Amino acid sequence: MRRPSLFACLLVFAVPGASALENDGAVKVTPLMKTTTSWDGKPLVYPTGQAEVSALVVEIAPGGETGWHRHPVPSFGVVLEGALEVRLEDGRVQRLERGQALAEVVGTLHNGRNVDDTPLKLLVFYAGSVGQPLTVKAATGKP
Repeated sequence: MRRPSLFACLLVFAVPGASALENDGAVKVTPLMKTTTSWDGKPLVYPTGQAEVSALVVEIAPGGETGWHRHPVPSFGVVLEGALEVRLEDGRVQRLERGQALAEVVGTLHNGRNVDDTPLKLLVFYAGSVGQPLTVKAATGKP
């Protein structure tokens, strides 16, 4: 199975109307996601203040977990390698495999776990503001 290139993924996230870049077969754009809500159905709302966009590659060892945490800002991820399971406090689960994208939950405690036998690589974009944390760990480590 052919997966979209990192460049094409970045175009989809960074360039409105990225499909307009397609011409004569030299450029192919594969949309991964377009949404107004996070995966739990809550509307996405951008923070106030000076905008700051961050991009990170998160790597999790086989069987490893992020620990319970929440994001105070909208974030969007694409699984580059491996398989990810995200679990909410209420038991809902979202599973993603290589090439799949996700609009992460905002303000909701959750735990990410690598459910594959290979390292997980997740490309994540955060739409925050200057001085605002991207991730906040749960006070007790558990919900």
